Amino acid sequence: MTPVVYVQDIARYAGQDVTIRGWLRNKRSSGKLHFLIVRDGTGDLQAVVSKAVVGEESFAQSATLTQESSILLTGTVKQDARAQGGFELDVKHLESVHIAEPFPIQPKEHSVGFLMEHRHLWLRSSRQHAVLRIRHEIVRACRNFFDDRGFLLVDTPIFTPNACEGTTTLFQTDYFDEKAYLTQSGQLYSEATAAAFGKVYCFGPTFRAEKSKTRRHLMEFWMVEPEVAFAELSDMMNLAEEFLSFIVERVLENRRNELAVLERDITKLEQVKAPFPRVPYTDAVALLQKKGNPIQFGDDFGGDEETLLSKEFDRPAIVHLYPAPIKAFYMQNDPQQPDLALCMDVLAPEGYGEIIGGGQRIHEYEKLLARIQEHKLPEEAFQWYLDLRRYGSVPHAGFGMGIERAVAWICGLDHVRETIAFPRMLYKLYP
Repeated sequence: MTPVVYVQDIARYAGQDVTIRGWLRNKRSSGKLHFLIVRDGTGDLQAVVSKAVVGEESFAQSATLTQESSILLTGTVKQDARAQGGFELDVKHLESVHIAEPFPIQPKEHSVGFLMEHRHLWLRSSRQHAVLRIRHEIVRACRNFFDDRGFLLVDTPIFTPNACEGTTTLFQTDYFDEKAYLTQSGQLYSEATAAAFGKVYCFGPTFRAEKSKTRRHLMEFWMVEPEVAFAELSDMMNLAEEFLSFIVERVLENRRNELAVLERDITKLEQVKAPFPRVPYTDAVALLQKKGNPIQFGDDFGGDEETLLSKEFDRPAIVHLYPAPIKAFYMQNDPQQPDLALCMDVLAPEGYGEIIGGGQRIHEYEKLLARIQEHKLPEEAFQWYLDLRRYGSVPHAGFGMGIERAVAWICGLDHVRETIAFPRMLYKLYP
């Protein structure tokens, strides 16, 4: 019986008869030959249909195939250096499963709006295949990194009773007779699991109702968030440095073909090696002012500031020790400079800006309670969080990396909308 195989495995079947199941990407004809480019989700393969081999009926049938028609092809795998991937299929039998209607996305310029309206079909393009395969590699590298270092994956809730990153960006929903919110971060819950297991990470979707149309923002995005007991800010800077270096190395090792499809300059990725520059916030402000940016001490960085700073370095840079008032309520103060927070942002180079944010958490009960009251947060919703400071509290720290921003940087994309199969943007919920 002829084996059914995937294009990615075709080299193992040189000289053998196989069946390929897939969709027609494009075709061309030359007399009594049809050249079909077929994709099956794992790769593209050229299939040669000869009238002399398949007969007039099948040859005529292959002529009627339209772009994205689904087909079954049986034939002999032939090595050919001129063919994409080094192999092609000499077809002996062809069967059409479905003749597609005229495909909306043609090999011409389309507006971004049109492509996003047809996102469910745009995913079939070579470019989107490359992006999402690199995303898969990044996600796999994240898990491998933490798993191999003894971190435990502990899932955190999607529904939460309180805010983590500020109440203005919450998606509110009804939870029976109560109000609940879609999670902005798994961090608070990871602090609880770190107190139970030592070092943990969570990995899942997070939601921010930010009314922003910038190239860096989605309403729904994925974050990987490690949290470590008995850790301080310096430990997190070291971990983030090692983490990002590992991810980039894995993409360069396993996804060169996809990077080539995207025409990514890999020499820039090859620069991503430790050590990373470590820039105190005060020095970052001075650097921005020198470049003509109007920022003042005490201002938070926006996209413009992050872009300017990240262009100064050939690898990610770690900006740390921000003013405490502009950071989250749970950030620990620097004991030497109490007006500064023990926090960090990792800025990706080439103008991509922040991809990691984190720091050391307040571990003293009274200080955390005072901070909750200062921020006018509901104490009853944070009683469980305060409990962590009552029963064996220790210094602890962690960070979060947004997968979509990391994908955009590593792929060299202009916008995060291409970094996830179905992006959720401001006023964009379809498809």
